[in-house]
Amino acid sequence: MGREIIIVIRKQKNHSSDNKEIMIKKEYPLSDLTGKIIGCAMEVHRHMGNGFQEVIYQRAMEIEMQTIGLEFSREHEMEIFYKGENIGTRRVDFFVEGKIMVELKAIVQLEDVHLAQAINYLEAYGLKIGLLINFGNTSLQFKRVMKPDKNHSLSKNQFNHSSDNRQ
Repeated sequence: MGREIIIVIRKQKNHSSDNKEIMIKKEYPLSDLTGKIIGCAMEVHRHMGNGFQEVIYQRAMEIEMQTIGLEFSREHEMEIFYKGENIGTRRVDFFVEGKIMVELKAIVQLEDVHLAQAINYLEAYGLKIGLLINFGNTSLQFKRVMKPDKNHSLSKNQFNHSSDNRQ
């Protein structure tokens, strides 16, 4: 059954504009770049499916991003500050083009705690945009994560996606 879903993903990717519409929307900041990263993740998931450890997907993503010419660092160590004091470091899975934090997961389902973690990393790193990508489901899951605007709720700033358009 999992293979049937992968075939559906391939058909959508190759024969439908739906995925391009999800990946690149001009109202999303840095949409062209996030779309390229999501495209890499879709290619990895299409070839590998789910069931591997996160590090395996990291290595495959590294190959895909190199192939399309994205500049990135893997396991990028970033300092975390509290009231101006350095309180430690955290490694983000990928830091792409000096603009986007990419956090990978290989779990059955993304949960609110993973989204909260990604938002906290954006705040701690002073970044505006991040991607949370999950390879652990039969369908690739990804969320564009944006630094919360103080005038809007978090739910208005988060974009949830699955490569088979199921929410």
